[in-house]
Amino acid sequence: MMMINSEEIIKNLDIMIPNPKCELEYHKDYELLIATVLSAQCTDKRVNMVTKELFSQYNLEDIANLSLKEIEKIIKPVGTYTRKAIYIKEIAKSLLENFSGHVPNNRDYLESLPGVGRKTTNVVLSNLYNVPAIAVDTHVARVSKRLYLAKDSDDVLTIEKKLMKKFPKDKWSRLHHQLVLFGRYICKSQKPDCQNCLFVEKCKVTKK
Repeated sequence: MMMINSEEIIKNLDIMIPNPKCELEYHKDYELLIATVLSAQCTDKRVNMVTKELFSQYNLEDIANLSLKEIEKIIKPVGTYTRKAIYIKEIAKSLLENFSGHVPNNRDYLESLPGVGRKTTNVVLSNLYNVPAIAVDTHVARVSKRLYLAKDSDDVLTIEKKLMKKFPKDKWSRLHHQLVLFGRYICKSQKPDCQNCLFVEKCKVTKK
């Protein structure tokens, strides 16, 4: 296994992804939470199309009171929409009942919400409250394995723990966004753009 030191990874990601940020579009805290739930097994681009329609028509109170059929009609393009409609309706109701419609800086509460797991909570807390966190999605998992930061057999929680151990805590949130964007636009699942990758000589893909 070829190890790349953390300083080299941070340095190269700063060159390739100099201005990392969340690509989900939102203006209110609950919009980010709902958008992140909708993004499961879906592209951010498609989610942004759906949430633009949803949030331009309805606020959190409206969403809590909409019928599931009305929600499904709008969010259908994101996939698994019947389940996600239930999730976001219940999330809206819970936020209103427990936190006056605001998303709290409370990991236990967020992870208790339907459709909200550790990855979604990490995304939300990192972006809303600058909580140091690394959310491991398919892109982060793929990149971590290709760069020998994790084993092929590692699950997402194991990968998260390994990344947290390898990199300084104050770098976690920026690193998360960089790894997501690096995986999305350069180290793609199919036809990775190795020509524009600074890790090309130390990557599992090019060693095959």
